Formats: sequence, structure tokens, C-alpha cells
Amino acid sequence: MNINDVILKTVSKAVVLIILTFGIYLFFSGHNEPGGGFIGGLVIASAFVLMFLSYDSETVSGALPIDFKKLSALGVLLAMISGIAPMFFGGAFLSQSFGYFDLPIFGKTELATVTVFEGGIALTVVGVVVNIILSISEDE
Repeated sequence: MNINDVILKTVSKAVVLIILTFGIYLFFSGHNEPGGGFIGGLVIASAFVLMFLSYDSETVSGALPIDFKKLSALGVLLAMISGIAPMFFGGAFLSQSFGYFDLPIFGKTELATVTVFEGGIALTVVGVVVNIILSISEDE
């Protein structure tokens, strides 16, 4: 183990937490400000890529048992369901609705169905980006 590996592994633990927090912030601020599922998914995927660069693939896959191919398929399914669901209630494809709810900690908060669609986009982007990086890094 090189000294650079120790520094990289130590710093990446804190940086991954910061990147994930920023990615989640970008995801939730997306329908009112710049951001959303795509850019939030890219930032979250960059945290996973940093973990795969800092540690080897087996270590990260053992600690984080996520099949990123299934994650991207789940994201596409979630985005499609959120687009098709309004049609069952007489709305157009991909139409959205929102409402204001009084949540215990947050107070009066706007909740929109576009967040479900953006969640599907974020999961798809994370799954696809990490799958591409893992495919490139395979030794074959």
C-alpha cells in the first residue's frame, strides 16, 4: 500500500459524504431551481465512481450490494409509471399535480408528483453511469 493510497482512502470517505449530500440537495431543489434528477444523479454517481477509484471494485461491491443494472431498470420503470399514472385519472401523459401539506418538522411544504419522475431519472442516471465506469474498468 502506497502512502498516496492511504491519503486517498482517508480523504474520499469525507468527500463522498459531501458529494452525496450535495447530490441530494440538487435532486430536491430541481423543480424550483436549477438541478433535478439528471444533475443530481450525475453528482451522486460521481460519489460512487470516487469510491470505486479509491478502493477496488470487490471491496465496494461487498460493502454496497447494489446491482446498478437493476437500479437503472428500476429508475426507468419509476419514470414510466409516473408518466402513465395520470392517464388513469383522466390527465395527459406526464402531467403533474402538486399540493401544499403541513409536515411536522418542515411546516407548510409543497409536494409535487414531478419528484417521483425526477427520482426515476436520478436512479437511471446513477445506474447507467456506474455501469459504464465498471464496464470500462473490467479486466478482460
